[in-house]
Order: sequence, then C-alpha cells, then structure tokens
Amino acid sequence: MGQVKRRGEEDSGGRSEKKHVFSGGIYAKYVKRVLDIICAFFGLIIFSPIMLVAAVLVRVKLGKPVIFVQKRPGKDGRIFKLYKFRSMSDARGEDGKLLPDDKRLGKFGKSLRATSIDELPELFNILKGDMSVVGPRPLLVRDMVFMSDFQKKRHSVLPGLTGLAQVNGRNGVDWKKKLEYDLQYIKKITLYNDLKIIMKTVIKAIICKEGITEEGMSTATDYGDYLLAQGEISKGVYDKKQIEAEKLLKKVRKRIW
Repeated sequence: MGQVKRRGEEDSGGRSEKKHVFSGGIYAKYVKRVLDIICAFFGLIIFSPIMLVAAVLVRVKLGKPVIFVQKRPGKDGRIFKLYKFRSMSDARGEDGKLLPDDKRLGKFGKSLRATSIDELPELFNILKGDMSVVGPRPLLVRDMVFMSDFQKKRHSVLPGLTGLAQVNGRNGVDWKKKLEYDLQYIKKITLYNDLKIIMKTVIKAIICKEGITEEGMSTATDYGDYLLAQGEISKGVYDKKQIEAEKLLKKVRKRIW
C-alpha cells in the first residue's frame, strides 16, 4: 500500500519516529494473551445477563440482525470480522439508500454506545485471538489506507476492546492525537498500564457515561475525510485511497467466513 504524503510529516527514518518502537517484554509476549482469554471468558459470564437484555432490546427496537459484523484491520493489518451489538436502524430514503447516520442513530443506539454495551460482543473476538482487552482500537480499512507507514505501527499489536485514546477523550480526540496515543501505548505495554486503562474505561463509560462522538456529529469522521478537510491530501489521493480500501475488502471477502 502506498504511503500518504502529508505536509510536515517526517520520513520513516526521522528522529521522532525512532522513539516509537514496540516494546514487547515478557508481559506483552507471554502473559497478556493468557490474561485476555481469562478476562474474556469471565467477562462473558459476568456480562451475559446484560448482553441478553441488550440483544432482546436490539431485536425489538431495531430488528434483525442483532449483531453488527464489520471487517476491521487487526494485527499486522490482517482483516478480521468484528462483532458488535447493532446500534443503527436500516432506515432508507425514497431513493432506497440508507439515510445519514444521524437519522439512523436514535436515543437507544446512543445509549448503547455511550455505555459501551454495544462493544461487549467483542469479547468473542478476544477469545478468538483477533483482539486484546487493551490495545489500539480496531479502525476501518478505509482509515488504515490513509495512514503513513509510521502510523501503521499501531498494527504491530492486537487491537483492543479499549485503549489509551479511548480513556483520553474517545472519539472527541482529533485523529492525529488519537493515533499518537496508539503509538504511545505500544511503546511500553505493561500490566500496570493495562490495568490503569481498564479502570479508566469503567469510570468513563459506565460511571461518567462519557460521550463517544465528536461534537455536533453522530459518528466519528473517517481519517480520510479528516485529512481532506484539513487540506493535507488532495481529492485525487482521497479517491485513490478509497478505491484501495475497497480492493482490500474484496480481496479478503472469500477468505473470511
């Protein structure tokens, strides 16, 4: 995949990038995965009543399917199926096309997202080995193709159910800061840091019910849209990268069950 050139971005050999090297100690290499399996297993048991109620409510209020499945890039850019509770309706306009997100994301869906209950099915992704409890959030393929080679280093570890960016503003943080948090996390992966992130996630999502969307928007802006709006890429590069993302999805479509 070609690298997106942006103003002010250092080359891959720049001094600032050398500081961001994945630190894989004993915990990251051997212990973290074991704890992920244990946490996901007991998490499914503990949260099963909430998940059952959520599934029923989604079925009643939004209909089928209850589980929303989407292809996301994981470790080393490998694309996997991510599971979430559905939070948007399939409302369409007279032309048969889906309505904008703000028209399909109602009060119920916003509540699911604000409390992160919609994320609970990702515990199955953790058991499968697609994800970790803590790590950079799995973004969209159309976000990944716009990242520089340096930013793609966030994919050197498993994506997480929660992460450093999520406890520092979630989707209210702009894209550059969000990716900086991801790179900051992989610099030093320790049990202590993971526990801090988990505790902050509980406080922000459950106790404070902190919002997950950008101000004035129902869902987060795609990275490509952000770069285009900031004038950091041309419309030609934007269109080319969107085509690249679609080709990647088509390429893996037959290989993912």
